[in-house]
Amino acid sequence: MNIGYNIKKIRELRNYSQEYVAQKLEISQPTYAKIENGTIIPKIDRLQRIAEILDIDMSFLLNTTNVFNIVFNATANQSGYINNQSNNVIDIEMLRKIIQEELKKI
Repeated sequence: MNIGYNIKKIRELRNYSQEYVAQKLEISQPTYAKIENGTIIPKIDRLQRIAEILDIDMSFLLNTTNVFNIVFNATANQSGYINNQSNNVIDIEMLRKIIQEELKKI
């Protein structure tokens, strides 16, 4: 389970900086970066606070089969598009907007 990866991708979708989230958590940015890179595994209370800051249910942070892993594990090519397994080209910004709209529904 890669909780840090999920946190990072959802934070990026929200267009929040590491500094912003760290400030909300009342920790340093380098400490927060360690959460995202998996060096530090947050305790459940901190994980709940991160979920609140990101405005999502904590289960999204724990779920390794969610849409974020599917989308962001895709291979990026140099043109700024991502290719899915059927070799269709998807505009990453359009995809980001779709996911942001879905997050608003949660």
